[in-house]
Amino acid sequence: MTLQHPDLIIFYDGGCPLCLHEMRQLRKRDPSHRIQIEDILADDFPTRFPQIDPLQADRILHGQLPDGTVIYGLDVTHKAWTLVGRGWLTAPLRWPIIRLVTDRIYLWFARHRNTISRVLTGNERCDRCRID
Repeated sequence: MTLQHPDLIIFYDGGCPLCLHEMRQLRKRDPSHRIQIEDILADDFPTRFPQIDPLQADRILHGQLPDGTVIYGLDVTHKAWTLVGRGWLTAPLRWPIIRLVTDRIYLWFARHRNTISRVLTGNERCDRCRID
């Protein structure tokens, strides 16, 4: 579903089983469709979102706010979960001192998410993961 004016657009890796799981969880908790979820591997992605570099979005999660501001990593995660009423779960990740550590952990996780996915789900990558 494409939204006219979402509160957040998330650009996720459509080949990552863990990414897919989180996007499904967000979608399930977002009945008012405040979040638009976009697969960076979609054939038309570069045409529809020329401002987002898919290679960079593959390295670190990207999100876009209504004013066009791009946010990254755990800031995207926290914004998304806040929009679906679960921001209290991710708020500590954004506290100043903790943020320094969690941002580094996130970058490590993002870099190794395929291996982590294989360990947790048995699947390292999907040929084409689907949210719906």
